[in-house]
Amino acid sequence: MILSFKRFFHLLLILSLSSCGNYSFTGASIPEGTETFQVNLFENNSGNNVGSIFEPGLDRDFTIALQNILENQTNLQLVQSNGDLLYEGEIIEYRVSPMTATSNLNAAQNRLSISVNVNFTNFLKEDDNFQRRFSFYFDYPAEQQLISVKSEAHEIIFERLTQDIFNASLAKW
Repeated sequence: MILSFKRFFHLLLILSLSSCGNYSFTGASIPEGTETFQVNLFENNSGNNVGSIFEPGLDRDFTIALQNILENQTNLQLVQSNGDLLYEGEIIEYRVSPMTATSNLNAAQNRLSISVNVNFTNFLKEDDNFQRRFSFYFDYPAEQQLISVKSEAHEIIFERLTQDIFNASLAKW
């Protein structure tokens, strides 16, 4: 009796695991046969827009952040060329703006905003392809200089931007 219960349990376990297919616990819906992804360097064109400034190294840092989230939340392999999924685009905005003012009309809070244009290509399921703009921001006290909060700001903004890109491309949110 115990032996047949163990066999039934093992059979049930095997059936339930085999039905998971290409589902990921992160919510990714990866098309069958997809094994690789490629993230091309996101060019930093932020200095080309009025009111936006150029931040050196932003292109490299953002590209690495996007590669990392895809590696950490999927079982796909990062490749340098001919990926099943292709992420490419440009950083189009890096802007610091005053957000709130004091009674003396001085800035009380500043906002760092970063925007990227993303071209996503799924070579195995072309209906998933898109071109889209993603933006996020970080608010900080005006008495602080950007240089003192830049690392934290970039980390928070990149986390949100890359998660939004992941959701749009693989989680379909």
